[in-house]
Amino acid sequence: MFARYSSARSVLAKFFTLTAFLWLAACDVTLSPDADVGQQIDVSDPVPVALLVPSGSGVGSDEFLAKNLENAARLAIADLEGAKVELRVYSTAGDPTTAANAAVTAVNDGAKIILGPLYSEAANAVGVAVAGRNVNVLSFSNTASIAGGNVFILGATFDNTANRLVQYGTRNGISRYLVAHGDDTPGQVGGQAIASAIQANGGQLVGVETYPLSQQGIFTSTRRIVSSARSSGAQAVFTTASAAADLPLLATALPDAGMNTGATKFIGLTRWDTVPQLFALPGVQGGLFAMPDQSTASLFANRYAATYGENPHPLAGLAYDGIAAIGALVAAGKSDALTKSALTTPQGFRGTSGAFRLLPNGLNQRALAVATIRENQVVILEQAPRSFGGAGL
Repeated sequence: MFARYSSARSVLAKFFTLTAFLWLAACDVTLSPDADVGQQIDVSDPVPVALLVPSGSGVGSDEFLAKNLENAARLAIADLEGAKVELRVYSTAGDPTTAANAAVTAVNDGAKIILGPLYSEAANAVGVAVAGRNVNVLSFSNTASIAGGNVFILGATFDNTANRLVQYGTRNGISRYLVAHGDDTPGQVGGQAIASAIQANGGQLVGVETYPLSQQGIFTSTRRIVSSARSSGAQAVFTTASAAADLPLLATALPDAGMNTGATKFIGLTRWDTVPQLFALPGVQGGLFAMPDQSTASLFANRYAATYGENPHPLAGLAYDGIAAIGALVAAGKSDALTKSALTTPQGFRGTSGAFRLLPNGLNQRALAVATIRENQVVILEQAPRSFGGAGL
């Protein structure tokens, strides 16, 4: 699913690629949504876990990420208490067919669960390939369309972020939302996630505005967006704009076009804290965005750097999370530890970015903090919950 990291734009584009191949392949999965998929394990022996990584593609970024994912998985194994995991690593070359073949080989070798792969096409192909073998797949993808049956996604999703922010907004008097998104695939997918979150949490979607992903296109669209926000009585403009792409332009152009961000809250689906240069822009002042628990994320990054001599790739923590979840379940000493019903335990797990849990529909829920920008500084308005059941979860 994830791109080759050649540029911020290509990352974003591949990150949310939805293709006809995915749809057709997903249709081949005939598992009942209620089926308790998953291998039984012998609790007295180490549990064989297959890790599928994107090495072998010939792309340097894939090799680097593959090594980071393996390093993080082995770091998690070293941290396990009361559980033994035997990690077996297989290369996918970032290719769906190669990934599917690797998954079948892994299951033939005795793997009880599959961790990975990364790209959505490959993850979907793996799920289809082992669906008849009663094996669950904890993929690193964040593409919601491939989740379900025996496939879970560990990657952060738009749905999770949108729900967190709408829930916070609803509790703080925001009920009327205007959605503004780019006209590319990530923008459309993100816009749909926001609309669904608004509906699910009792809010009111008062309008949807799209804009071309170009400087001129954004500047031309902002007066229309501001006019729509005023005429609809929107209390917030919820945007999919990315900090590495359209957000700087939008956060500058909307106030210039007359938007009062004090009266109409600016809310972002992507993280604003990753680009400090954004902190001075007028549009983000007092706005809302979500971010993981940074204290937990820092602990993992420091531990990884101390062990391997370099900082981890931003996605490396997903491999640690997968092993942590598997280890926590195996440590309970039950033979059904890797079944769907066990993996979707409501209390969830502790991960590299805080609490998370896997949902029966194959998606995940991750604890997020709600933050704002105030006086050019990130200010946490509501901490990420440490467990499930409280505010924000």
